Amino acid sequence: MDTPKASGIAWRSLVTVAGAVATSIAVAVAAVLAVVFAATLVVIGFMATALLGLAAFALRARHGHAAATPSDPSLIEARHMGGHSWVAYGWNERR
Repeated sequence: MDTPKASGIAWRSLVTVAGAVATSIAVAVAAVLAVVFAATLVVIGFMATALLGLAAFALRARHGHAAATPSDPSLIEARHMGGHSWVAYGWNERR
């Protein structure tokens, strides 16, 4: 038969092993979550960089287009503040 002292030592050993296993599982889950979180931040950073780059290209294209001279001298382009444009060909020619 087991003595109460031996039974208590066995339970303590079992609880210690179970605690170590639970701690190991918790550390592994935390490590996986940390890697996923870091990867998410990297992807968000790449997306933000791409968005800023596209915005810079759009602004450059918009300003570059407004300053460009038309290749066709009979072409007239009128603009207003809303960003719409109208193009007229041969506006002074008689039909």
